[in-house]
Amino acid sequence: MKLFKSSLIALALASASSVYAESIAITNATVHTVTEQGTLTNATVVMDNGVITAINPQTVTADSTIDAMGKILTPGFIGSMNTLGLVEVSAVSRTRDASDKKADITFDASTAFNPKSAAIAYSRKGGITTNIVTPRGGEDMFKGQAFIADLSGEYDSIVETNTAVLVDIGSKSKGSRALTLQDLRNKLDDAKTALAKEKKEQADAKKDKKKDAKEPKRDEKVINALLAGEKPLIAYADRATDILALIKLKQEFGLDLVIADAGDAVSVAAQIAKAKVPVIIATIDNLPSFDALHQSLKSAKVLMDAGVTVAFKVNGDTHNLYQLRYDAGVAIANGVSQEQALAAVTANIADAFNYDAGRIAVGKKADLVLWSADPFELSTRVEKMWIDGVEHTTESRQDALRDRYTTDSDMPRAYTK
Repeated sequence: MKLFKSSLIALALASASSVYAESIAITNATVHTVTEQGTLTNATVVMDNGVITAINPQTVTADSTIDAMGKILTPGFIGSMNTLGLVEVSAVSRTRDASDKKADITFDASTAFNPKSAAIAYSRKGGITTNIVTPRGGEDMFKGQAFIADLSGEYDSIVETNTAVLVDIGSKSKGSRALTLQDLRNKLDDAKTALAKEKKEQADAKKDKKKDAKEPKRDEKVINALLAGEKPLIAYADRATDILALIKLKQEFGLDLVIADAGDAVSVAAQIAKAKVPVIIATIDNLPSFDALHQSLKSAKVLMDAGVTVAFKVNGDTHNLYQLRYDAGVAIANGVSQEQALAAVTANIADAFNYDAGRIAVGKKADLVLWSADPFELSTRVEKMWIDGVEHTTESRQDALRDRYTTDSDMPRAYTK
């Protein structure tokens, strides 16, 4: 019996130690905080139980200490507006779970998220510790709801679900964009009216205990959350007139609005800045289209100079996410400062989705990356990475394949000359 009890205690202690990360002190680091503190040299950052607990403490107490030797420490980068974990091989339909013909505003693709996707470990190579996954929806203008996942590769890596509502505004291969904008406004207006009616019914129900207020439907609850500003509306839009129409909706209904793609945003940058609407752009988009005649490699700088909060995303499918830092480097080459570029892949994207991360500050998530040099230089690599205070490798399936076929072993070769 005593042996049985001892085994249970040992198991409990083992489980507890696996849940709570050890305390770690990173010393002698060049820390880019992405806060008002700016960049700290020869600095110390302490993390414990997945949270940053101290910066430059007088006395360093930690389970382990890592000497950064002056190298750069940044918040973990945050990817967004992609289908990481929902699409494994784009050309294989059975590996695609990001869309469905019947998907609507309630579509929550997080239940199909695969934390063991080979693309996740590969994305960690780019210093990305967190990703905001956005489904592609279906025929409805609402494409579903975004969710947040860390890139630990663990089965419990989904951090938040139903984080933001996605809507697609703009050019159509069939039909008119006017109807989409009209439908969006009507849905918001109808929901606003229904919400006022619901409040009246609830008040009446309190007076008459026998009368119950009508319970809103699932889609109505989502719209109500938008009207209450409880979650952002992420709108895909390029044309300047569409962006201005969305700003009017924000003002009329009090929406927490974010514009994604925003190809022609530079032509209405002043209005976007005045309305305090963040934009999420791909820095390498520089080809004109019917909806975006003015986008260029300098778009990020133009928007930032106008006072717009800009976040960066990567175009293409899930397999390009690791190159987010390279795209940020393109923005730097076209006038954006290193500090602005770093904020655009950390704090700004976190703020757009109301996610409390993306900065190195006491109380923030211990999602940190130690770089061999400037993170926006091509030759730089990730030396160490922590997600929730736990160190994770950047080794990927590609590395395993390289080692498998470039190292002599008893296993058969993949091919013969």
